[in-house]
Amino acid sequence: MPSSTPKHLEFLKRSTRALRGGGQKAIERQIAMGKLTARDRITAILDTSSFHEYDLFVEHRCKDFDMDKKVLPGDGVITGTGTLSGQGVCIYAQDFTVAGGSLGLMHARKITKIMDHAIKMGLPIIGINDSGGARIQEGVDSLAGYGEIFYRNTKASGVVPQISVILGPCAGGAVYSPALTDFVFVVDQISKMFITGPEVIKTVLGEDISMEDLGGARVHTEISGNAHFFARNELECFHQIKKLMTFLPGNNTKRPIPQAPAPPKAKYNVEQIIPAEPSKPYDVRDIIKAVCDNSDFFEIQQRWAANIVIGFARLNGETIGIVGNQPLVLAGVLDVDSSDKAARFIRFCNAFSIPLVTFVDLPGYLPGVDQEHAGVIRHGAKILYAYSEATVPKTTVILRKAYGGGYIAMCSRHLRADFVFAWPTAEIAVMGPEGAANIIFRNEIAAAPDPVAMRKQKVVEYTEKFANPYVAAAAGHIDAVILPADTRKFLLHAIQISKQKTESRPRKKHGIPPF
Repeated sequence: MPSSTPKHLEFLKRSTRALRGGGQKAIERQIAMGKLTARDRITAILDTSSFHEYDLFVEHRCKDFDMDKKVLPGDGVITGTGTLSGQGVCIYAQDFTVAGGSLGLMHARKITKIMDHAIKMGLPIIGINDSGGARIQEGVDSLAGYGEIFYRNTKASGVVPQISVILGPCAGGAVYSPALTDFVFVVDQISKMFITGPEVIKTVLGEDISMEDLGGARVHTEISGNAHFFARNELECFHQIKKLMTFLPGNNTKRPIPQAPAPPKAKYNVEQIIPAEPSKPYDVRDIIKAVCDNSDFFEIQQRWAANIVIGFARLNGETIGIVGNQPLVLAGVLDVDSSDKAARFIRFCNAFSIPLVTFVDLPGYLPGVDQEHAGVIRHGAKILYAYSEATVPKTTVILRKAYGGGYIAMCSRHLRADFVFAWPTAEIAVMGPEGAANIIFRNEIAAAPDPVAMRKQKVVEYTEKFANPYVAAAAGHIDAVILPADTRKFLLHAIQISKQKTESRPRKKHGIPPF
């Protein structure tokens, strides 16, 4: 068709108008807020020239409140497909320059259409949220739109990876779509996510609070745990997304694309990380980097519940999920938040057939009235449930302390770990030697001429007899006591040997986890 025909010119006219979004002034306001435009965000995330847009000419159908006189290009959202590191993805981005990115019926239908494509084609879905919320003029149709999105989030869960990127306001009911997805990215000073805004809180409670303090990026990565990744700017955020995607499969029937194997970096010496003094802390991330490919560990939720560490790494080029107690924070204990954090990650890895490796060093669950009242029993049970439910290959390495319920919870043999290894420094017991000696030898200590000396003697006696890996090894609860230097070798073999693992479970619709 010649480019000068009336139909061709009409196409150019319509597409040019639609591609301008809310117009030059609205775009300038967006940039002045330190934000990229919706299209620029999409092209910055995806491979160069790979984006194909759909539903460019969709228009809203609202006629009330003079809406029939308003043109909203694309109805305020851009949808399409593209590639990211060569893998296909579905993507949408709300356009704040068009009616504040507000969600109406057709806006929602564009999003649900691309989500349906993602489920049908087996492709990850990336959603960029930048919206003032429901389009009030469309009333219940806007609420219906949110409901349809939430339903598809749930339908896609465990089928394709779902990523939410908060790059502007995401308020009210809109926040529940990101909450239903697998990973949430936020950017400092740009991301705002909350149920009720500062104005409502002031009216109802009489409290003055800034939008940033209510639901900013730092709040959701450090306090609420609602977000997984924090970035200083949008480009850093996009880099994080690209890296995450290299560890993930396209859907639950595929495996992540293997990378070239690489040895750990020489600066991480696994034999020199754990202090000789059992009470001294160390950074478990150094252990992880000392055994994984290229010492490349991609941590998730680094700023929240830091007493446990989760993230992705590779062994022999293959993606693995890692969970490890962090002795630097609260001695690595399990509590309400760390249990939630680990359990959710374990279930994600299981859903997408990513093997799990667990590094153990903890004195148990965190005691205290606050934890009991916060429901540590229920929350702590989540990690027990997640590990027990998981059928992916599960390998556990006990580094140092493994006491009481914490020993069981951190993927012990009793929760069906496939391989359990322990370093010679491992202490596997009901409780620590200090506490155990006080209870078991209470009468002898009290009757001794020198109770302090007797107590020290009994602590040593208990340690030598019980707080070591050999009692558990003798009972078959661990498979091997290994030298730290051999850890990578044992992990590589465990992952390789369990690639074809199959495990049957009782027939049921689904279990009932302790939500």
